[in-house]
Amino acid sequence: MEAKICTECGEVIKGRADKKFCDDACRSAYNNKLNSDSSALMKNINNILRKNRRIIEELTPANEGKTTVGLKKLQDKGFNFNYHTHVYTTKAGANYMFCYEYGYLPLENDLFMLVKRKEA
Repeated sequence: MEAKICTECGEVIKGRADKKFCDDACRSAYNNKLNSDSSALMKNINNILRKNRRIIEELTPANEGKTTVGLKKLQDKGFNFNYHTHVYTTKAGANYMFCYEYGYLPLENDLFMLVKRKEA
């Protein structure tokens, strides 16, 4: 019978026949390396999404759940319009861009309606 070798460190594996790693440290190290290629990009995108969400949350009055702000105010706070989590289209055809539960709708004259989605 051929000895099984750890996928990460190359040591001989003892135990179950379907085991791929000699211990949890090797399993974690292997998976961290495997996921590291995309993690920097994903980390940057998630940071942008969180920042966008914080900006909308900060500008939206908690008691009203919606407000209107100008483009300049969003730009001054560092809002990045290239990133959002999803789009919600109303029955009337308006497209709200959302960053998690906070969204915005482009209006005329460089104005934006900011909203917080009501919890279901």
